[in-house]
Amino acid sequence: MKKIVMATCLLLASFSDLYSQGVVKGLVLDNNSKKPLKGVSVKLQNASKNSITDFNGNFLIENIQNGTTVLELKLMGYETQNIPIELFGKTLNLGSIFLFKEVVENQDLSLITLSDDELNDDASAADNISGLLQSSKDVFLRTAAYEFSSSFFKIKGLDSRNGKVLINGIEMNKIYDGRAQWSNWGGLNDVLRNQEFRNGLSPSDVTFGGLLGATNMNTRASEQRPGLRVSYSSSNRSYQHRAMATYATGMLKNDWAFTFSGSGRIGNEGFNDATSYKAYAVFASVEKKLNDESSINFTGIFTPNRRGKSSPNTQEVFDLKGIKYNDYWGFLDGKKRNSRIKEVSEPILMLNHYWNITEKTSINTNIAYQFGKIGNSRIDYNGGANPSAAYYQNLPSYFLRNNDFEGAYNAENNFKKDGQINWNRIFDANKTNETAGLENAYVLYEDRNDDKQFTINSILNTEVNDNVSLNAKVEYKQLRSQNFAEVIDLLGGVGYLDIDPFGATEDEKQNDLLNPNRLVGKGDQFKYNFNLNSDLISAFAQAQFQYHKIDFFAALKVASTTHQREGLYKNGSFSENSLGASEAQKFIDYGFKMGATYKITGRHLVDINAAYITEAPTLRNTFSNSRENNNVVLGLQSEKILSTDVSYVYRSPIITSKVTAYYTSVKDATEISFYFADGVGGDNTAFVQEVLNGISKKHLGLELGVEAQLTSTFKLKGAASIGQFTYDNNPNLYLTTEADTESLDAGFVDGFKDFGKTNLKNYKLAAGPQNAYSVGFEYRDPNYWWVGATLNFFSNTFIDISPLNRSRNFYTDDDGLPFLEYDNEIAKGLLTQEKFNDYSVVNFVGGKSFIINKHYVSFFVTVNNLLNKTYKSGGFEQGRNANYRQLLEDKSLDKPVFGNKYWYGRGATYFLNVSVSF
Repeated sequence: MKKIVMATCLLLASFSDLYSQGVVKGLVLDNNSKKPLKGVSVKLQNASKNSITDFNGNFLIENIQNGTTVLELKLMGYETQNIPIELFGKTLNLGSIFLFKEVVENQDLSLITLSDDELNDDASAADNISGLLQSSKDVFLRTAAYEFSSSFFKIKGLDSRNGKVLINGIEMNKIYDGRAQWSNWGGLNDVLRNQEFRNGLSPSDVTFGGLLGATNMNTRASEQRPGLRVSYSSSNRSYQHRAMATYATGMLKNDWAFTFSGSGRIGNEGFNDATSYKAYAVFASVEKKLNDESSINFTGIFTPNRRGKSSPNTQEVFDLKGIKYNDYWGFLDGKKRNSRIKEVSEPILMLNHYWNITEKTSINTNIAYQFGKIGNSRIDYNGGANPSAAYYQNLPSYFLRNNDFEGAYNAENNFKKDGQINWNRIFDANKTNETAGLENAYVLYEDRNDDKQFTINSILNTEVNDNVSLNAKVEYKQLRSQNFAEVIDLLGGVGYLDIDPFGATEDEKQNDLLNPNRLVGKGDQFKYNFNLNSDLISAFAQAQFQYHKIDFFAALKVASTTHQREGLYKNGSFSENSLGASEAQKFIDYGFKMGATYKITGRHLVDINAAYITEAPTLRNTFSNSRENNNVVLGLQSEKILSTDVSYVYRSPIITSKVTAYYTSVKDATEISFYFADGVGGDNTAFVQEVLNGISKKHLGLELGVEAQLTSTFKLKGAASIGQFTYDNNPNLYLTTEADTESLDAGFVDGFKDFGKTNLKNYKLAAGPQNAYSVGFEYRDPNYWWVGATLNFFSNTFIDISPLNRSRNFYTDDDGLPFLEYDNEIAKGLLTQEKFNDYSVVNFVGGKSFIINKHYVSFFVTVNNLLNKTYKSGGFEQGRNANYRQLLEDKSLDKPVFGNKYWYGRGATYFLNVSVSF
C-alpha cells in the first residue's frame, strides 16, 4: 500500500544520531486534516513494548533491543500501519506518520453511527493521560451500526430524532418530525467521510447535541482527500447496482480547491417484491482561500431519488404469500408497477466562511437554503372498491368468520394465484365511467410536502488556555412548507371529483367549499392544501476543561420555537376552522448538560454525564388534523427529558472495553396516529385521529463493548445491549374525526371525543429488540486481505400496542355502560402485549486491498443473515377492533380478520463493492 511506501521512505530519511539508545518516537497525524491523532496504539510486533499517542499525537518507546522489527500503529476507524524498522542502538525519529481512514462503505442505517471520527487537537500537556476516544467507531456503536441495525434496533430505545445530524455546522434534522432525511445526501459516501461524531451527551464543538449525540459532516473542498476515486457496488438489499466517482484537487497553488462527486443507484426490485429504486447524486464543493486566516466554501448537493415502498401485513397474508410479499403493486403491460412510491428531491445550497481570528480563536459563519419536494403516492378511490388485494374482505378469514367455507376457499385460491393490485381492472373502471359520462372511480396521487428552509448561524471556538476551551453558537431557522395532494395519473380516465365520499351532507363532502364539486386532472392540487410555518431561534454555550487526571464540561442551550398552520382550503366538515391562519404556537425551551471523565490511570477511566432538556413539540405533533383544520393538540407543551449515564473504560494494547449504564426519563410527550376504528360509540367505522398526550417514558439499561487483539492479525469482539423501555404513566387519549351526524350519534362533539386515561404504564415501547448480543472475530492478514464473522442474538422485541384498546372505550358499550359479558381475566389475555420470538443472525465480511500500477484497489463483500433466518422485526396492533366485544370475537377465530400487522426482516442479503483510487 502507498502508506507503507511513504512511511518506509520517511523512516530511511529520519533517524538521527542522538544521545539516547534503543528509542523510537514519532508524530501520528490524520492524512486528511493533518491534525494530531490521540489514542493511537503503537506496538512493536513480537515484543511487549508499546505506547499510546498523547493529546499532541506523539509517542515514545524506549529500551528496545537492536535489530529488525515491525512497528504497528492502530486506531479505530483508520487503516492499520505496519512499518518495518531497524535499530542500531540509537534514537530513531520517524517524524510525521499519516493514518488513512478505513475505506469502508456506509450502509443504509437508521442510526447516527456512520462516522469516521476526526479527533480534535488538544492543547494539554504532552504527559497528560489521553482522554476518551469519542468515536462512532467504538466497539459497541460500531456493532450497533453494522450488526444490529437490520433488526430495527434502536440505541437506548430512543427515536432517531434524538441524534443530531449536521453538515458544516448546520443541523439537517427536519423541523416537521425532528428526524434527518438521510436520502438528502445519499450516494455521496466519498465526500462525507470527514465526520466528527460525539456520542450521547458528550460535548460537541458545534452543537448542544441530542440524547444520541451529534454527527457533523465536513464538506470543505480543501480537506477532501486529493485524487480520483471510482467505485462499483452490487447488492440485493435496496438497489442492485451503484456507480460512484469522486475527484478532489486539494488546495491548489492559486488558493482554490475543488471537489466533485456523483453517483447513480438503480434497482428494479430490492429484497421485497416490486420495491424499485432509482437514485442519483451530484455534489460540488468549491473553496477559496482569502488569506492565511480565512476562506469561503460553497457546497451544492442534489440527490433526487425514487423508491417503491413495501407493506406491513397480517400473519395470514405472510402465511399465504411469504415474507417478500408486497401488497402495493400489480402488473401493468407486463411490468410490475408499485402504487406507493416515495420521491425525494430537495437540493441543498451552503455557503460557509471560516475565519481564524488568532491561533486559538475561530469563527465559522454558515448559511444554508434547502428547497424541493417529498412525494408519497397512493391510489384514491372515492368512486370504486378498495383496490388492495390484501384488503380484509378479500382474504379467507373474512369468509371464515361467517363459516362461508366455499368463499374462503375461493378467496385463498385467488389470493395465492394473484394477490396483487389489478391495474387493468382500475383502468377499465375509469373507462366505463367515462363512457357513462361519469368522473373517475380511481386516481393515482401524491401526498406532497414542498419545503423551503433557510438557516443561518455563527459558531465561535476559542482556547482560553492549555486547559480551557469555550464554544458558542447562535442560529436562526425558518421553514415554509406547503402541503397538498396532487393528481399524478388519471389511470385512463378524464377527471376526478374532489370530494370526501364519507361526508354526511353536501357541504361536508366538499374538500374546499370555495371550489365545490371540482373536477381535477393531472397536475391539479386537491383533497387538502395548507402551509406549515416555523421559526426557530436558538443559542448554545459550552465550556470544556482538560487536566491531567480529570476532564469535564458544562453546556447550556436556549431556544424559541413558533409553529403555525395556514389553511388554503375551506374544508366542508370544518368550515369555521380550516381556512386561514391558526393561532401561533410558541415555546421557550432550554437545556443543560454536564459531564466529567476521571482518568484513574492511562488504562482505567470513568465517565459520567447528565442532562435536563426541554424540547418543543414537532410540527407533526402540534396540530391534531392539519390536513383539514387548525385544531391544536389539547394541553400541548414541551417534552421534559432527564438523562444520565455512567461508563467504565478499560484499554490496553490487547483489550479495549467499555461498559455503560444509562437512564432516561421523558415526560409530556405527544403522539398522533391515524386509522379506521370500529366500536368507538356507533355502528359505523370511523376514520379517526388518535391524540395521546402527557406521555411519560422510561429508558434504562446497560451497553457493553469489548475487543481483544489476541495477535497482530486476529481479533475477538463482543457487544451487548440490555435494555428496558416502557411507558411510565397512563397518558390522556382523545379522538377527532369528521364533525357529522354519524360521529355525533357516536358521542363525538364537533368531531371530538375524550376517552380519559389509557392504561399504558409498564407496557413495553416498540423500539426494536430491547436485548441484543453479538460475538465475532476479525482476521487481517499482513498481505492486506481480511475476513470476519459475527453471531448476533436478539430478544425482547414487542408489538406496538393500541392505546385506544387500553382506554375505557374497551370495556363500555355505546351507552357508556360496562359490557355485561366483560371478564377481567379474558380481557387481560386479550390485552397482553405480543412478544416476538427470539432469533439469531450470522453476518460475514471479507475483503482485499492491493496496489496496481500505483493505484489503490479495494474490494469487499458483506453478507447479512447468512443462514437466511426468518424473523419479525416490528409490527403494530390494528385499532380496528376498539372494544372488548369486537376484539374477543375476532381473536376467537383461527385467523383473525384484523390481526396484528408485521414487518419481517430481510433474508440473506449481500453487498459487494470494488473501488480504485488514483
